[in-house]
Amino acid sequence: MTGLDSATTPAATAALGATARDAPARPRATLALTSAATAVTLMTYTAPMVTLPDTATALHTPLSGQAWLLNGTPLGLAALLLVAGSLADDYGRRRIFLGGTLALGLTTALGAFTTSTWQFTLARIAQGAASAAILASSLGLLVAAFPSARGRLHATGVWGAFVSGGIAAGPLVAGALPSWRVAYGVLGAAALVVAALGTRALTESRAPRGGRPDILGALAFGLALVALVAALTLGRDGWLRAPVGLLFAAAVVLIAVFAAVEHRTRTPMIDLGLLRHARFLASAAGGLFTGFAVIGTFSFLPTLLQQTLRLTPMDTAWLFLLWSGLSFVVALQVKHLAGRIAPRTQLAVGFALHTVAVLTMLGAMASGSWTRLLPGLIIGGVGSGLLNGALPLLAVESVPRERAAMGSGAQQTFRYIGSCAGVALTIALATSAHSLTQGANIALLVSAGLAAVGAVSVAVLRER
Repeated sequence: MTGLDSATTPAATAALGATARDAPARPRATLALTSAATAVTLMTYTAPMVTLPDTATALHTPLSGQAWLLNGTPLGLAALLLVAGSLADDYGRRRIFLGGTLALGLTTALGAFTTSTWQFTLARIAQGAASAAILASSLGLLVAAFPSARGRLHATGVWGAFVSGGIAAGPLVAGALPSWRVAYGVLGAAALVVAALGTRALTESRAPRGGRPDILGALAFGLALVALVAALTLGRDGWLRAPVGLLFAAAVVLIAVFAAVEHRTRTPMIDLGLLRHARFLASAAGGLFTGFAVIGTFSFLPTLLQQTLRLTPMDTAWLFLLWSGLSFVVALQVKHLAGRIAPRTQLAVGFALHTVAVLTMLGAMASGSWTRLLPGLIIGGVGSGLLNGALPLLAVESVPRERAAMGSGAQQTFRYIGSCAGVALTIALATSAHSLTQGANIALLVSAGLAAVGAVSVAVLRER
Protein backbone atom coordinates (compact mmCIF):
# COMPACT_ATOMS: atom_id res chain seq x y z
CA MET A 1 0.00 0.00 0.00
CA THR A 2 1.43 3.37 -0.98
CA GLY A 3 1.37 6.56 1.04
CA LEU A 4 -1.54 7.72 -1.08
CA ASP A 5 -3.67 4.77 -0.07
CA SER A 6 -3.29 5.13 3.68
CA ALA A 7 -4.63 7.76 6.02
CA THR A 8 -2.99 6.72 9.27
CA THR A 9 -1.22 9.94 10.24
CA PRO A 10 -2.73 11.93 13.11
CA ALA A 11 -3.62 14.80 10.76
CA ALA A 12 -5.34 12.45 8.35
CA THR A 13 -7.21 10.72 11.17
CA ALA A 14 -8.40 14.05 12.50
CA ALA A 15 -9.48 15.14 9.03
CA LEU A 16 -11.46 11.97 8.50
CA GLY A 17 -13.02 12.38 11.90
CA ALA A 18 -14.10 15.90 11.03
CA THR A 19 -15.78 14.56 7.91
CA ALA A 20 -17.49 11.82 9.86
CA ARG A 21 -18.96 14.29 12.36
CA ASP A 22 -20.84 16.15 9.62
CA ALA A 23 -24.46 15.23 8.93
CA PRO A 24 -25.00 11.87 7.16
CA ALA A 25 -24.80 12.23 3.39
CA ARG A 26 -27.75 11.45 1.10
CA PRO A 27 -25.99 9.50 -1.66
CA ARG A 28 -28.68 9.51 -4.36
CA ALA A 29 -29.54 13.17 -3.91
CA THR A 30 -25.85 14.09 -3.84
CA LEU A 31 -25.15 12.17 -7.04
CA ALA A 32 -28.20 13.64 -8.80
CA LEU A 33 -27.44 17.25 -7.89
CA THR A 34 -23.69 17.17 -8.47
CA SER A 35 -24.28 15.47 -11.84
CA ALA A 36 -26.95 18.02 -12.80
CA ALA A 37 -24.74 20.96 -11.80
CA THR A 38 -21.80 19.46 -13.70
CA ALA A 39 -23.97 19.06 -16.81
CA VAL A 40 -25.10 22.70 -16.62
CA THR A 41 -21.49 23.78 -16.08
CA LEU A 42 -20.31 21.96 -19.20
CA MET A 43 -23.34 23.20 -21.19
CA THR A 44 -22.30 26.75 -20.32
CA TYR A 45 -18.72 25.90 -21.23
CA THR A 46 -19.57 24.43 -24.66
CA ALA A 47 -22.39 26.77 -25.74
CA PRO A 48 -19.98 29.14 -27.59
CA MET A 49 -18.80 26.26 -29.79
CA VAL A 50 -21.73 26.80 -32.16
CA THR A 51 -22.56 30.45 -31.37
CA LEU A 52 -19.04 31.88 -31.77
CA PRO A 53 -19.60 33.40 -35.25
CA ASP A 54 -22.85 35.11 -34.17
CA THR A 55 -21.36 36.25 -30.86
CA ALA A 56 -18.25 37.65 -32.56
CA THR A 57 -20.44 39.52 -35.05
CA ALA A 58 -22.70 40.96 -32.34
CA LEU A 59 -19.74 42.08 -30.23
CA HIS A 60 -17.62 43.24 -33.21
CA THR A 61 -14.83 40.87 -32.18
CA PRO A 62 -11.92 40.59 -34.68
CA LEU A 63 -10.57 37.17 -35.63
CA SER A 64 -7.52 37.68 -33.42
CA GLY A 65 -9.77 38.24 -30.39
CA GLN A 66 -12.02 35.21 -30.82
CA ALA A 67 -9.68 33.05 -28.73
CA TRP A 68 -10.65 35.21 -25.74
CA LEU A 69 -14.36 34.53 -26.33
CA LEU A 70 -13.67 30.79 -26.07
CA ASN A 71 -10.93 30.97 -23.44
CA GLY A 72 -12.68 33.08 -20.81
CA THR A 73 -14.31 30.17 -18.99
CA PRO A 74 -11.35 27.74 -19.12
CA LEU A 75 -9.10 30.55 -17.90
CA GLY A 76 -11.33 31.12 -14.87
CA LEU A 77 -11.51 27.38 -14.31
CA ALA A 78 -7.78 26.78 -14.50
CA ALA A 79 -6.96 29.75 -12.28
CA LEU A 80 -9.33 28.82 -9.43
CA LEU A 81 -9.81 25.04 -9.48
CA LEU A 82 -6.91 24.41 -7.10
CA VAL A 83 -7.97 27.04 -4.59
CA ALA A 84 -11.62 25.97 -4.91
CA GLY A 85 -10.68 22.38 -4.15
CA SER A 86 -8.66 23.39 -1.09
CA LEU A 87 -11.42 25.70 0.17
CA ALA A 88 -14.01 22.96 -0.33
CA ASP A 89 -12.02 20.46 1.74
CA ASP A 90 -11.25 23.00 4.48
CA TYR A 91 -14.44 25.07 4.75
CA GLY A 92 -17.18 22.79 3.44
CA ARG A 93 -17.83 21.15 0.09
CA ARG A 94 -21.57 21.86 0.23
CA ARG A 95 -20.90 25.53 0.97
CA ILE A 96 -18.50 25.92 -1.98
CA PHE A 97 -20.79 23.91 -4.28
CA LEU A 98 -23.87 26.03 -3.52
CA GLY A 99 -21.89 29.27 -3.79
CA GLY A 100 -20.57 28.11 -7.17
CA THR A 101 -23.96 27.17 -8.60
CA LEU A 102 -25.48 30.48 -7.46
CA ALA A 103 -22.57 32.44 -8.94
CA LEU A 104 -22.74 30.46 -12.20
CA GLY A 105 -26.43 31.27 -12.57
CA LEU A 106 -25.91 34.98 -11.99
CA THR A 107 -22.78 35.43 -14.12
CA THR A 108 -24.21 33.39 -17.02
CA ALA A 109 -27.40 35.43 -17.04
CA LEU A 110 -25.36 38.65 -16.92
CA GLY A 111 -23.33 37.43 -19.89
CA ALA A 112 -26.47 37.67 -22.01
CA PHE A 113 -26.47 41.47 -21.58
CA THR A 114 -22.85 42.16 -22.54
CA THR A 115 -22.23 44.51 -25.46
CA SER A 116 -18.46 44.29 -26.03
CA THR A 117 -15.72 41.69 -26.30
CA TRP A 118 -14.09 42.64 -23.00
CA GLN A 119 -17.41 42.56 -21.11
CA PHE A 120 -18.24 39.12 -22.51
CA THR A 121 -14.74 37.84 -21.74
CA LEU A 122 -14.96 39.06 -18.14
CA ALA A 123 -18.38 37.41 -17.78
CA ARG A 124 -16.94 34.15 -19.13
CA ILE A 125 -13.98 34.32 -16.73
CA ALA A 126 -16.44 34.81 -13.86
CA GLN A 127 -18.43 31.81 -15.13
CA GLY A 128 -15.20 29.82 -15.11
CA ALA A 129 -14.48 30.82 -11.52
CA ALA A 130 -17.98 29.71 -10.49
CA SER A 131 -17.58 26.50 -12.49
CA ALA A 132 -14.33 25.80 -10.63
CA ALA A 133 -16.21 25.82 -7.33
CA ILE A 134 -18.77 23.36 -8.71
CA LEU A 135 -16.39 20.90 -10.36
CA ALA A 136 -13.83 20.83 -7.53
CA SER A 137 -16.41 20.36 -4.77
CA SER A 138 -18.57 17.84 -6.65
CA LEU A 139 -16.14 14.95 -6.44
CA GLY A 140 -15.40 15.79 -2.81
CA LEU A 141 -19.14 15.57 -2.04
CA LEU A 142 -19.35 12.26 -3.90
CA VAL A 143 -16.40 10.70 -2.06
CA ALA A 144 -18.00 11.67 1.26
CA ALA A 145 -21.40 10.31 0.15
CA PHE A 146 -19.98 7.06 -1.29
CA PRO A 147 -17.23 5.89 1.13
CA SER A 148 -16.85 2.39 -0.34
CA ALA A 149 -14.62 1.69 -3.34
CA ARG A 150 -17.55 0.17 -5.25
CA GLY A 151 -19.76 3.18 -4.47
CA ARG A 152 -17.04 5.63 -5.59
CA LEU A 153 -16.62 3.69 -8.82
CA HIS A 154 -20.33 3.97 -9.59
CA ALA A 155 -20.59 7.64 -8.56
CA THR A 156 -17.50 8.87 -10.43
CA GLY A 157 -18.61 6.91 -13.52
CA VAL A 158 -22.01 8.60 -13.55
CA TRP A 159 -20.45 12.00 -12.82
CA GLY A 160 -17.95 11.55 -15.66
CA ALA A 161 -20.78 10.60 -18.01
CA PHE A 162 -22.57 13.85 -17.17
CA VAL A 163 -19.41 15.74 -18.13
CA SER A 164 -19.90 14.24 -21.60
CA GLY A 165 -23.67 14.82 -21.38
CA GLY A 166 -23.18 18.52 -20.68
CA ILE A 167 -20.75 18.79 -23.57
CA ALA A 168 -23.37 17.15 -25.81
CA ALA A 169 -26.32 19.26 -24.67
CA GLY A 170 -24.63 22.68 -24.62
CA PRO A 171 -24.33 23.18 -28.39
CA LEU A 172 -27.82 21.73 -28.97
CA VAL A 173 -29.45 24.12 -26.50
CA ALA A 174 -27.49 27.10 -27.81
CA GLY A 175 -28.26 26.23 -31.42
CA ALA A 176 -31.96 25.59 -30.82
CA LEU A 177 -32.71 28.87 -29.06
CA PRO A 178 -33.36 32.11 -30.97
CA SER A 179 -30.04 33.75 -30.07
CA TRP A 180 -26.91 33.27 -28.00
CA ARG A 181 -28.26 35.83 -25.51
CA VAL A 182 -31.39 33.76 -24.87
CA ALA A 183 -29.22 30.66 -24.49
CA TYR A 184 -27.20 32.28 -21.71
CA GLY A 185 -30.38 33.37 -19.95
CA VAL A 186 -31.76 29.82 -20.02
CA LEU A 187 -28.52 28.27 -18.77
CA GLY A 188 -28.26 30.85 -15.99
CA ALA A 189 -31.79 30.00 -14.85
CA ALA A 190 -30.95 26.26 -14.86
CA ALA A 191 -27.96 26.84 -12.57
CA LEU A 192 -30.10 28.84 -10.15
CA VAL A 193 -32.64 25.99 -9.99
CA VAL A 194 -29.89 23.51 -9.07
CA ALA A 195 -28.64 25.91 -6.37
CA ALA A 196 -32.12 26.15 -4.88
CA LEU A 197 -32.55 22.35 -4.82
CA GLY A 198 -29.12 21.86 -3.29
CA THR A 199 -29.88 23.95 -0.23
CA ARG A 200 -32.25 21.21 1.01
CA ALA A 201 -30.83 18.02 -0.45
CA LEU A 202 -27.07 18.27 0.22
CA THR A 203 -25.28 17.68 3.51
CA GLU A 204 -21.97 19.22 4.51
CA SER A 205 -18.60 17.46 4.54
CA ARG A 206 -15.11 18.81 5.10
CA ALA A 207 -11.57 17.84 6.08
CA PRO A 208 -10.17 20.99 7.79
CA ARG A 209 -6.42 21.45 8.07
CA GLY A 210 -6.40 24.80 9.88
CA GLY A 211 -4.57 27.87 8.66
CA ARG A 212 -5.54 30.55 6.18
CA PRO A 213 -6.49 30.26 2.49
CA ASP A 214 -3.51 30.35 0.15
CA ILE A 215 -4.34 33.74 -1.38
CA LEU A 216 -0.79 34.54 -2.52
CA GLY A 217 -0.47 31.17 -4.23
CA ALA A 218 -3.83 31.61 -5.95
CA LEU A 219 -2.85 35.08 -7.17
CA ALA A 220 0.53 33.93 -8.53
CA PHE A 221 -1.03 30.93 -10.27
CA GLY A 222 -3.89 32.93 -11.79
CA LEU A 223 -1.57 35.63 -13.14
CA ALA A 224 0.71 32.96 -14.60
CA LEU A 225 -2.21 31.49 -16.54
CA VAL A 226 -3.32 34.90 -17.81
CA ALA A 227 0.22 35.57 -19.06
CA LEU A 228 0.41 32.14 -20.73
CA VAL A 229 -2.95 32.45 -22.50
CA ALA A 230 -2.19 36.02 -23.59
CA ALA A 231 1.16 34.88 -25.04
CA LEU A 232 -0.48 32.03 -26.96
CA THR A 233 -3.20 34.33 -28.26
CA LEU A 234 -0.82 37.10 -29.35
CA GLY A 235 1.55 34.53 -30.85
CA ARG A 236 -0.78 34.20 -33.82
CA ASP A 237 0.61 37.52 -35.13
CA GLY A 238 4.25 36.47 -34.62
CA TRP A 239 5.87 34.18 -32.04
CA LEU A 240 9.17 36.10 -31.99
CA ARG A 241 7.68 39.47 -31.07
CA ALA A 242 8.87 41.04 -27.80
CA PRO A 243 5.45 41.10 -26.05
CA VAL A 244 4.99 37.38 -26.65
CA GLY A 245 8.42 36.56 -25.25
CA LEU A 246 7.87 38.77 -22.21
CA LEU A 247 4.53 37.14 -21.47
CA PHE A 248 6.02 33.64 -21.70
CA ALA A 249 8.85 34.74 -19.39
CA ALA A 250 6.35 36.23 -16.95
CA ALA A 251 4.41 32.96 -16.91
CA VAL A 252 7.58 30.99 -16.06
CA VAL A 253 8.58 33.42 -13.29
CA LEU A 254 5.09 33.40 -11.78
CA ILE A 255 4.98 29.58 -11.78
CA ALA A 256 8.31 29.60 -9.92
CA VAL A 257 6.84 32.07 -7.42
CA PHE A 258 3.81 29.81 -7.02
CA ALA A 259 6.01 26.77 -6.34
CA ALA A 260 8.01 28.73 -3.73
CA VAL A 261 4.81 29.87 -2.01
CA GLU A 262 3.42 26.32 -1.95
CA HIS A 263 6.62 25.05 -0.29
CA ARG A 264 6.38 27.66 2.48
CA THR A 265 2.69 27.97 3.28
CA ARG A 266 1.01 25.89 5.96
CA THR A 267 -2.09 25.18 3.85
CA PRO A 268 -0.96 24.98 0.21
CA MET A 269 -3.46 24.76 -2.64
CA ILE A 270 -1.63 21.64 -3.78
CA ASP A 271 0.77 19.38 -1.92
CA LEU A 272 3.81 19.44 -4.23
CA GLY A 273 4.96 16.17 -2.65
CA LEU A 274 2.25 14.49 -4.72
CA LEU A 275 4.41 15.13 -7.77
CA ARG A 276 6.58 12.23 -6.59
CA HIS A 277 3.69 9.79 -7.03
CA ALA A 278 3.12 8.22 -10.44
CA ARG A 279 -0.65 8.00 -10.06
CA PHE A 280 -0.95 11.73 -9.40
CA LEU A 281 1.36 12.49 -12.33
CA ALA A 282 -0.72 10.22 -14.57
CA SER A 283 -3.87 12.02 -13.42
CA ALA A 284 -2.28 15.40 -14.15
CA ALA A 285 -0.95 14.29 -17.54
CA GLY A 286 -4.33 12.81 -18.45
CA GLY A 287 -6.08 16.07 -17.64
CA LEU A 288 -3.47 18.23 -19.40
CA PHE A 289 -3.49 16.32 -22.70
CA THR A 290 -7.27 15.92 -22.66
CA GLY A 291 -7.52 19.71 -22.58
CA PHE A 292 -4.67 20.32 -25.00
CA ALA A 293 -5.46 17.72 -27.67
CA VAL A 294 -9.20 17.01 -27.34
CA ILE A 295 -10.98 20.03 -25.85
CA GLY A 296 -8.73 22.56 -27.56
CA THR A 297 -9.41 21.07 -30.99
CA PHE A 298 -13.12 20.36 -30.62
CA SER A 299 -13.82 23.79 -29.13
CA PHE A 300 -12.94 25.56 -32.38
CA LEU A 301 -13.82 22.80 -34.86
CA PRO A 302 -17.54 23.73 -34.99
CA THR A 303 -16.61 27.29 -36.04
CA LEU A 304 -14.32 25.88 -38.73
CA LEU A 305 -17.17 23.73 -40.03
CA GLN A 306 -19.55 26.67 -40.20
CA GLN A 307 -17.03 28.76 -42.09
CA THR A 308 -15.75 26.08 -44.49
CA LEU A 309 -18.76 23.79 -45.02
CA ARG A 310 -21.35 26.56 -44.50
CA LEU A 311 -23.26 24.60 -41.85
CA THR A 312 -25.80 26.39 -39.66
CA PRO A 313 -25.26 26.47 -35.87
CA MET A 314 -28.03 23.90 -35.40
CA ASP A 315 -26.68 21.60 -38.11
CA THR A 316 -23.26 21.81 -36.45
CA ALA A 317 -24.76 21.01 -33.05
CA TRP A 318 -26.52 17.89 -34.39
CA LEU A 319 -23.35 16.75 -36.14
CA PHE A 320 -21.30 17.14 -32.97
CA LEU A 321 -23.95 15.26 -31.01
CA LEU A 322 -22.57 12.14 -32.68
CA TRP A 323 -19.22 12.78 -30.99
CA SER A 324 -20.47 14.04 -27.63
CA GLY A 325 -23.42 11.63 -27.43
CA LEU A 326 -21.15 8.63 -27.95
CA SER A 327 -18.82 10.10 -25.35
CA PHE A 328 -21.71 10.22 -22.85
CA VAL A 329 -22.75 6.61 -23.49
CA VAL A 330 -19.19 5.25 -23.30
CA ALA A 331 -18.35 7.24 -20.15
CA LEU A 332 -21.48 5.84 -18.48
CA GLN A 333 -20.32 2.30 -19.19
CA VAL A 334 -16.68 2.74 -18.14
CA LYS A 335 -17.45 1.63 -14.58
CA HIS A 336 -17.92 -1.91 -15.91
CA LEU A 337 -14.23 -1.96 -16.87
CA ALA A 338 -13.07 -1.56 -13.26
CA GLY A 339 -10.84 -4.37 -12.05
CA ARG A 340 -10.15 -5.48 -15.60
CA ILE A 341 -8.60 -2.38 -17.17
CA ALA A 342 -6.69 0.21 -15.14
CA PRO A 343 -7.74 3.87 -15.50
CA ARG A 344 -4.30 4.68 -16.95
CA THR A 345 -4.81 2.08 -19.66
CA GLN A 346 -8.25 3.50 -20.45
CA LEU A 347 -6.68 6.94 -20.81
CA ALA A 348 -3.98 5.63 -23.14
CA VAL A 349 -6.59 3.92 -25.34
CA GLY A 350 -8.73 7.07 -25.30
CA PHE A 351 -5.83 9.21 -26.50
CA ALA A 352 -4.93 6.66 -29.16
CA LEU A 353 -8.51 6.69 -30.48
CA HIS A 354 -8.47 10.51 -30.60
CA THR A 355 -5.26 10.36 -32.62
CA VAL A 356 -6.90 8.04 -35.16
CA ALA A 357 -10.07 10.15 -35.18
CA VAL A 358 -8.48 13.48 -36.08
CA LEU A 359 -6.25 11.86 -38.68
CA THR A 360 -9.36 10.54 -40.47
CA MET A 361 -10.69 14.12 -40.55
CA LEU A 362 -7.76 15.42 -42.60
CA GLY A 363 -9.09 16.97 -45.81
CA ALA A 364 -12.71 16.92 -44.61
CA MET A 365 -13.02 20.71 -44.58
CA ALA A 366 -11.92 20.92 -48.22
CA SER A 367 -14.15 18.06 -49.36
CA GLY A 368 -17.34 20.11 -49.20
CA SER A 369 -19.20 17.24 -47.48
CA TRP A 370 -19.92 16.80 -43.77
CA THR A 371 -20.16 13.01 -44.24
CA ARG A 372 -16.35 12.87 -44.43
CA LEU A 373 -16.32 13.75 -40.73
CA LEU A 374 -18.50 10.86 -39.56
CA PRO A 375 -15.80 8.18 -39.01
CA GLY A 376 -13.65 10.62 -37.04
CA LEU A 377 -16.55 11.81 -34.89
CA ILE A 378 -17.52 8.22 -34.06
CA ILE A 379 -13.99 7.10 -33.18
CA GLY A 380 -13.32 10.35 -31.32
CA GLY A 381 -16.57 10.02 -29.35
CA VAL A 382 -15.55 6.60 -28.05
CA GLY A 383 -12.10 7.90 -27.14
CA SER A 384 -13.51 10.96 -25.38
CA GLY A 385 -15.90 8.73 -23.40
CA LEU A 386 -13.01 6.62 -22.15
CA LEU A 387 -11.16 9.77 -21.09
CA ASN A 388 -14.13 11.34 -19.30
CA GLY A 389 -14.99 8.07 -17.57
CA ALA A 390 -11.48 7.29 -16.32
CA LEU A 391 -10.28 10.78 -15.32
CA PRO A 392 -12.55 11.42 -12.29
CA LEU A 393 -11.83 7.99 -10.78
CA LEU A 394 -8.09 8.46 -11.22
CA ALA A 395 -8.36 11.97 -9.71
CA VAL A 396 -9.83 10.76 -6.41
CA GLU A 397 -7.62 7.64 -6.27
CA SER A 398 -4.42 9.66 -6.77
CA VAL A 399 -4.73 11.58 -3.46
CA PRO A 400 -5.66 10.68 0.15
CA ARG A 401 -9.43 10.30 0.61
CA GLU A 402 -9.78 13.38 2.81
CA ARG A 403 -8.23 15.52 0.03
CA ALA A 404 -10.59 14.37 -2.74
CA ALA A 405 -11.73 17.87 -3.70
CA MET A 406 -8.12 19.03 -3.97
CA GLY A 407 -7.30 16.01 -6.16
CA SER A 408 -10.24 16.79 -8.41
CA GLY A 409 -9.26 20.45 -8.55
CA ALA A 410 -5.64 19.60 -9.37
CA GLN A 411 -6.51 17.29 -12.26
CA GLN A 412 -9.08 19.63 -13.72
CA THR A 413 -6.67 22.55 -13.37
CA PHE A 414 -4.30 20.74 -15.70
CA ARG A 415 -7.27 19.89 -17.95
CA TYR A 416 -8.27 23.52 -18.39
CA ILE A 417 -4.71 24.80 -18.63
CA GLY A 418 -4.45 22.42 -21.57
CA SER A 419 -7.79 23.65 -22.89
CA CYS A 420 -6.72 27.32 -22.78
CA ALA A 421 -3.47 26.52 -24.55
CA GLY A 422 -5.17 24.15 -26.99
CA VAL A 423 -7.84 26.64 -28.05
CA ALA A 424 -5.31 29.42 -28.56
CA LEU A 425 -2.97 27.10 -30.47
CA THR A 426 -5.78 25.66 -32.64
CA ILE A 427 -7.02 29.12 -33.62
CA ALA A 428 -3.48 30.31 -34.27
CA LEU A 429 -2.70 27.32 -36.51
CA ALA A 430 -6.05 27.31 -38.32
CA THR A 431 -5.94 31.01 -39.17
CA SER A 432 -2.23 31.37 -39.96
CA ALA A 433 -2.26 29.34 -43.22
CA HIS A 434 -3.26 30.58 -46.68
CA SER A 435 -6.76 29.14 -46.23
CA LEU A 436 -8.91 27.85 -43.38
CA THR A 437 -9.02 24.37 -44.92
CA GLN A 438 -5.23 24.17 -45.01
CA GLY A 439 -4.95 25.62 -41.51
CA ALA A 440 -7.52 23.13 -40.21
CA ASN A 441 -5.39 20.23 -41.48
CA ILE A 442 -2.33 21.62 -39.69
CA ALA A 443 -4.31 21.98 -36.45
CA LEU A 444 -5.61 18.41 -36.75
CA LEU A 445 -2.10 17.03 -37.29
CA VAL A 446 -0.83 18.86 -34.20
CA SER A 447 -3.81 17.55 -32.20
CA ALA A 448 -2.99 14.00 -33.27
CA GLY A 449 0.63 14.42 -32.20
CA LEU A 450 -0.35 15.83 -28.80
CA ALA A 451 -2.78 12.98 -28.18
CA ALA A 452 -0.08 10.44 -29.06
CA VAL A 453 2.25 12.08 -26.52
CA GLY A 454 -0.57 11.95 -23.98
CA ALA A 455 -1.08 8.23 -24.58
CA VAL A 456 2.61 7.49 -24.02
CA SER A 457 2.77 9.74 -20.94
CA VAL A 458 -0.05 8.03 -19.02
CA ALA A 459 1.08 4.55 -20.10
CA VAL A 460 4.64 4.87 -18.75
CA LEU A 461 3.70 6.43 -15.39
CA ARG A 462 3.41 3.46 -13.03
CA GLU A 463 3.84 3.22 -9.26
CA ARG A 464 7.11 1.61 -8.23
